[in-house]
Amino acid sequence: MTDPISLDARGLLCPLPVLKARKALAPLARGAELCVLSDDPAAVIDFPHFCSEAGHALLGQDQAGDHVAFRIRKGG
Repeated sequence: MTDPISLDARGLLCPLPVLKARKALAPLARGAELCVLSDDPAAVIDFPHFCSEAGHALLGQDQAGDHVAFRIRKGG
C-alpha cells in the first residue's frame, strides 16, 4: 500500500475540514488512505460521524501537539 495522501485543514472550522476531506477522498481508489490534520475542536466529533455515514473507515485519530491527525481509509 502507498503512503496516505495528506490534507492540512488546520485553521479551518466546522464544516470545512470534513468538506475538504470529502473532496480529497472523491478521486481516490477504494482502500486509499487520507491523513487529515485539523485543529478544529469539533473535528473529534465530526470525522467519526462523517466516516460512519459515508462508509469510510476511521483508522485512528492521534493528538499531535495543537492538532489531531485523522487517518481515513476510503470505503465503498
